Amino acid sequence: MAKPAPVHTIMDQFEVSEQQILVGGKNLDLISAILDKPVFYAYDQAIVKKQIALFHQHMPSTIKLHYAIKANPYPALVQAMRDWVAGFDVASQKEMLLAIQTGMPVEDISFAGPSKQESEIKAAICAGVTLHVESELELSRAISIGQNLGIKPIVAFRVNPAFELKASGMKMGGGPKQFGIDEERLLELLPALDYTTMSFRGFHIYWGSQNLKVEAIQDAHNNTFALAQKLIDATPVEVKTVNIGGGFGIPYFAGEERLDLTPIGTNLRHLLDTYPQLAAIELIIELGRFLVAEAGIYASKITDKKVSRGHTYLMTNGGLHHHLSNSGNFGQVIRKNYPVAIGNKMGADSSSEAVTAVGPLCTPLDTLADKMHLTDPQIGDWLVVFQSGAYGPTASPQDFLGHPHVHEILL
Repeated sequence: MAKPAPVHTIMDQFEVSEQQILVGGKNLDLISAILDKPVFYAYDQAIVKKQIALFHQHMPSTIKLHYAIKANPYPALVQAMRDWVAGFDVASQKEMLLAIQTGMPVEDISFAGPSKQESEIKAAICAGVTLHVESELELSRAISIGQNLGIKPIVAFRVNPAFELKASGMKMGGGPKQFGIDEERLLELLPALDYTTMSFRGFHIYWGSQNLKVEAIQDAHNNTFALAQKLIDATPVEVKTVNIGGGFGIPYFAGEERLDLTPIGTNLRHLLDTYPQLAAIELIIELGRFLVAEAGIYASKITDKKVSRGHTYLMTNGGLHHHLSNSGNFGQVIRKNYPVAIGNKMGADSSSEAVTAVGPLCTPLDTLADKMHLTDPQIGDWLVVFQSGAYGPTASPQDFLGHPHVHEILL
C-alpha cells in the first residue's frame, strides 16, 4: 500500500488549530469563505520567507538569490518576492512583464528559454533585461534586432555543460540538449565574437533541478566553477556575472528527506577560495521550487464516497485539471502519491482502510491519491495535497473537459 511521506518532512511547516490546517493563520473554512470557492490553492508567505532565510543562513553571503518565476507565477506571490530576493529569472514574455511590473530593477531580470521568438527577443531588448542566449542564431537575431532598434542587447550565454547531473533529479545539461550552447562550441566562439555589438554580461550554467542528493549538487558545483573559469579564460572582455544554476530539491514522496544545505554552503565557500576570479564577480543561484513548493497546499472538498468491488473511492471537486503534477503526469515515470491528508482532521489516527481520491474528470488519470490511509474521510471533509506551491495551476490543463478554474490566495 502506498503510504504518505513521513510527517516530519511534510506537515511541520503548517500550524494546526482544532484539527484544521492553518495557512497564514487562517483555517480552510475561512479561506474558502474569503474566496467563496470550495477548491483552492493557498500559499503561506511565512514559509516562503523561512525558505529564503534558510538559503541565506547556509550559502555564502556574496552569492545572490534569484527567483525562477516559472515555479509559481501567481502575481501576488511574485510581487511579494520583489522584496525578498535579489532578482528574477523569467521564461516567457508574459513572465518578463510580470517581473518588470513588480518594480524589480531590469538589470536583475534574466530571460531564459530554448526557443525565443523574435518578438520576445525584441521585447527583452527594449525592456533592458538580460537575454540568456541559447543558440548561435538567437545571438545573431538579438544583434540584428538591437541594431535596428539602436539598442545593444544585454547578453549572457546559457551553456550546455559537458558534465551531467548525477543521481536523481531532472537533468537539464550534459549530452545533447535543447538548452544552451554546447560548452565546447561556446569555447570556440568566445574569442572571435564582436563584443561591440552587445552588452556582454556573462554565463548561465544550468545543469538540472529537483535534486535531493548533497553529493550530486556538490559535484555539479565543482564542475560548474571549473567550467566557469574556462569560459572566463576564453573571453576577451570582462565577465560580470555567472548564474551557477539551482537544482535544490524538496521532498515529495515516502523515504525522501529535506536537503541539507550546510555541506553545500561549505563546499561553495571552498570553491570561492579556490577560484578568486569567480569570487570577484556577481554569482547567482536561481531557485524556484525550493522556495515556494512547501509553502503551498491544494484543498478540495470530498463530495461523494462510494465502494466499487470492495474498494472505497472519494470523489472530490478537484483534480488533475488543477494539479497535473500531483496526478503523476508531470515528470513522474511511475506515479507516486504526493503527501495528502484530511485537512480538517489533522492529528487523528489514520484509518486502516486504504482509499483512492479522484476528481470529476472523465479519465482514470484524474487521481489525487491512490490507495492511501487517510483519517476517517467523509463527505464534506477537506482533502489537502501538500508540497503544492510549485508547478500548480499554470502547469495544469485547466480547460480540460471544461470544469471551473481553480483560485489562489497568498496569506
